Parts: sequence; C-alpha cells; structure tokens
Amino acid sequence: MKLLDFYANMFTIRRFEEKSYELLGTTVIPGTLHTYMGEEAVAVGVCAHLSKEDYITSTHRGHGHCIAKGASIDKMFAELFSKETGYCKSKGGSMHIADFDIGILGANGVVGGSIPIATGAGLTCKLKYNNQRVCACFFGDGASNNGTFHEGINLAAVWKLPVIFVCENNLYAMGTSIKSVTAIENIADRAIGYGIPGVVVDGNDVLEVYKVAGDAINRARNGDGPTLIECKTYRIKGHSRYDPAKYRPQEEAESWFKRDPLKIIKIKMLENNITEEEIVKIEEMVEEEIQKAVDYAMESPFPPVEDALKDVYAGE
Repeated sequence: MKLLDFYANMFTIRRFEEKSYELLGTTVIPGTLHTYMGEEAVAVGVCAHLSKEDYITSTHRGHGHCIAKGASIDKMFAELFSKETGYCKSKGGSMHIADFDIGILGANGVVGGSIPIATGAGLTCKLKYNNQRVCACFFGDGASNNGTFHEGINLAAVWKLPVIFVCENNLYAMGTSIKSVTAIENIADRAIGYGIPGVVVDGNDVLEVYKVAGDAINRARNGDGPTLIECKTYRIKGHSRYDPAKYRPQEEAESWFKRDPLKIIKIKMLENNITEEEIVKIEEMVEEEIQKAVDYAMESPFPPVEDALKDVYAGE
C-alpha cells in the first residue's frame, strides 16, 4: 500500500536528518549541513513516480531528495563522516551527494545551480530517450529569484523538455522572507510567462504532492513539456546547524509545526485502517537501518592522504 511506503520513506528521511543533526554537534561530521526535516512529503511525493532511469537534480538541502530517489544511507552517512566509502570518497560532503547509477545527478551547493543542469538532462531525455525518461528538478524559493530560474525554465519550455521544476517554498531563503523579495503571492504564477502549467500544492501533504507530480510527469513523458510545481512547506530547523531561526515569528512556526508532514500522513494512515502496530513496526525497522548505517560509516576508513588529488578529473 502506497501510504505504508510513503511513511517508511518519510520516516527514514526524518531519522536520517535527526541523527545527522545530533552527530554534527560532535566531532564525527566536519563542516555543516542543511536538514530536510519538515519537507519530507515533497521529495517522497515526487520521487515515488520516478524510476531508476529517471533523473533528479538537488540542492544544498538535498538529503531527502537522495533518499527518496533510492540512495544508500550507508554511503550517505559515510560521506558525511568524511570516509572513503562515502558517495564522493569524502570529497563532497553533505551538499554534493550524487549517484549516477540511480539518476541522482548531484546535490548542489550553488543556489539555483540545479535548474540549468536539469534543463540539460531534460534535453538528453528528449533527444536520446524520446521523453521516456524525465528529470525532476528541486530548488528553493530563494533560487526562484536567480537568473538560472528564468533561463533554465524558459529554454525547457521552448524546447518542450521533460523536466518537472519543483520549487520547495519554505518561505525563507536563509533568513530572508520570500514576501520581502517577491511581489507575487505564488511563485508558480510565473509559469504563465513561459507558457507552461504552474501548480501550487500543499507541500506537507504527500498524497497531494504525489497527485500533482504524477500529472506533471505524465505530461512530460507525453512530450508536452515542463511544469512548474510550487510546494508550500516549512523547514523545522533553521537554515543550517548554527541558525536558531529567530527571524521566524513564533506564531507562524507553531502553526506550521502542527501540520508536520509526518503527522498528516499518520492521520491518513489511521483513516485508511492502518494500525498503530503497523506504524510502530515501520519505525522500528527504520531505526535499525539508521543505526546500521551509522555503524557502517563509523567503521569505514578515512581515505589515505595520497588520494587527496584523485578523482579531480573525469577518467581518473
């Protein structure tokens, strides 16, 4: 049943992020990271429609996208721990998880960087695979005011490329409210300027995201071009580990936290006769997988110093 699968994936993302956030406060994870807690319904709702052959491009807040697309949490933790067994052999860290074998073209530390990459992937999907592969492009509200947003979507629209542009509008670009830098109510309204559909959806309701994404992906596979989907959502934590998010009004935050995507899907599960016991069983299974992945990363070796300059160029 889809609800069970959705919950398992969403809970995996939540626990991965909670564990990462916890370990970042120790010496285990160097650098920083940007958690996806609170936005799980977007990644899961979109990626549930994608096959291994389809592509995604991601962001600095990309762990959830990667997990939803099928990335190994063992190798993800190992990368965060700067271990040799990580996805990038410790050279990428949190913001650069990639797995070409399952269509993850890479998380991206450059705001808006995922958009032109997705357009390029979409061109490949059209010319080489006759639209039977698609690319889902994830980006935030902050990226929607970058030039790459206009350039990438405009070209995808002109060439009718099979790309689904997914704007995760969590209301803040770091600490900047979207309302203070954007004159329109909905980012999706910009789609009219490119001659493509623009859809606003509740980004905390995985079933709503799943439905809207399904329509957009079917449209792309049929050769009708891209869609701009705006998912209204909210991050639970600040922008990164050391951001207390005091710029967000308390009333606003509390109202969004009441609509936590995991709470919403739990209600739907119970309404569909899924028992508490079944939910607990999923949670226990995920907890075990998370612990095994952490143990794998802990036990993995650090890369040797002499490998520091390897893998810098393709073909090495």
